[in-house]
Amino acid sequence: MNDRALRVLEYDKIMKRLEERTVSSLGRAFVETLKPVTDFYEVEARLKETTDAAAYLWRKGGAPFGGIHDIRSALKRVEIGSTLSIPELLRVGDVLRCSRILKQFLTQDIPNEWEGNTALELGRQIAVFKQVEEAISNAILSEDEISDHASPELFNIRKSIRQKQDSIKDRLSAFIRSADYKKILQDAVVTLRGDRYVIPVKQEYKSQVPGLIHDMSSSGATVFIEPLAVVEANNEIKALLIKEQHEIERILAELTAKVEEIRVELGVNVNILAQLDFMFAKAKLSRDMRGISPHLCKERVIKIVKGRHPLLDREKVVPIDIELGREFTTLIVTGPNTGGKTVTLKTVGLFVLMLQAGLHIPVQEGSEFGLFDSVYADIGDEQSIEQSLSTFSSHMKNIVTILKEADEGSLVLFDELGAGTDPTEGAALATAILDGLTRRGIRTMATTHYSELKIYAMTTPHVQNACCEFDVETLR
Repeated sequence: MNDRALRVLEYDKIMKRLEERTVSSLGRAFVETLKPVTDFYEVEARLKETTDAAAYLWRKGGAPFGGIHDIRSALKRVEIGSTLSIPELLRVGDVLRCSRILKQFLTQDIPNEWEGNTALELGRQIAVFKQVEEAISNAILSEDEISDHASPELFNIRKSIRQKQDSIKDRLSAFIRSADYKKILQDAVVTLRGDRYVIPVKQEYKSQVPGLIHDMSSSGATVFIEPLAVVEANNEIKALLIKEQHEIERILAELTAKVEEIRVELGVNVNILAQLDFMFAKAKLSRDMRGISPHLCKERVIKIVKGRHPLLDREKVVPIDIELGREFTTLIVTGPNTGGKTVTLKTVGLFVLMLQAGLHIPVQEGSEFGLFDSVYADIGDEQSIEQSLSTFSSHMKNIVTILKEADEGSLVLFDELGAGTDPTEGAALATAILDGLTRRGIRTMATTHYSELKIYAMTTPHVQNACCEFDVETLR
């Protein structure tokens, strides 16, 4: 497809709206590469995806995508033998849970006539691993915390740590409550310095407390001392903390091994989740703009029934009816300024691009579209100061390119063809351009103010006039 046409027809704004309706980076990656295609069967398949996902939206509501993550980098690390971190395992667990719940949503309580639904088929391909999911959820509480019940060994280690900590705190509490030591303590509290329990002693009394100095306050008025009486107990806690860390590493390695066993199936699940996220984003966009999948035909025709430009307020926009491609190949759209000619042109072009990208469009039943190999558009004022091109020259440069590249499989859109120069010369030039395209059978739409073009359309085979009306009372 012609990049300039994609830009002037605001295809990127539709992609932005589609992207906003995805729930993950996986779905957004599909949107970022979505371009219109020209193969009839591929367009048909893309539209079926959107229609099938929309059926779920209408019958069952939004799909439960909570917990979807891109875990492909974690799966690569598993493949090369690395142990996954707690956050990575947590995300793997989320994906396993999301996969299981989504499979239930897609495959349960489904009408018989939905056989062949794309979303249903994808749902059936999702693999469920409840044991691995539960092993991760039972072992990991949060991104930085392993559960006490992750293993019996970890439970016993942590129980011992708590008992020793309570014992130390009791001994130090008795120490700081003692009348003998009240005057030498800065505060009557037990605190921690580097996993070791200490008490805050005034600088001038530090020699009166036998023990190890671990820290000093910024003012130098307080030193934090570990009394000799609790050094051995603190050492035991330190040893238990090292043992705890080793056990956590063992648990993470064990959980990673479980993930490694299902690594390939998990990779397939992630790809399915990405596709489903993208499909449901397309369905949500269709629902929000009240779109449908019109009839696709093999001939290069356009028939729009009550079409509304998807970027305009659907409650305010005036629907349009347009036909092109059967009895005539060139359509000349006339009407007053602010009558909607340019919007009509953009609507037709954008509908073709959206449809060939697999998106529903806001039209009514009875609408019909053929496929085009390329869409060309000369719309808007793209005067180039840098290249010293006037508005007219800029348009002519673009039109020359279109005339060279367009063929029978193209759709060509001109806004105010021949404007920007002497009206007589502009009308003659526009007539010559349209005549050349009509003789080649290229589907063409052009807006104009020139009465000569209206007469040309009335007197030339395969050319037709269309009009936009303007209500002066309502300004619509």
